[in-house]
Amino acid sequence: MSRKHYPAEYREQIVKLARAGRSAASLAQEFEPTEPTIRSWIAAANGTVTPEEVELRRELRQVKRKLVRVEEENAIFAKAAAWFAKETIKTPDRSSSS
Repeated sequence: MSRKHYPAEYREQIVKLARAGRSAASLAQEFEPTEPTIRSWIAAANGTVTPEEVELRRELRQVKRKLVRVEEENAIFAKAAAWFAKETIKTPDRSSSS
């Protein structure tokens, strides 16, 4: 999943609108970025969060999503391995003679 990169000028314009009294929610409805994205831009512009922290948070969310996916895949592989082990151990029925 790729994320859209917004130019610095675009982010600055959104922040200016927020400083002029617009809420992050109304900006998110009118423009493309999500409300949390806009809030992080405002925080970064206010100096409460550095751009590096914003990037680290983005990377952390990405890693957490990947971890969830890998854990789901591991659960599927574990179930498949158990099923194959069970199928391999089965002995032929004694009632049938060859």
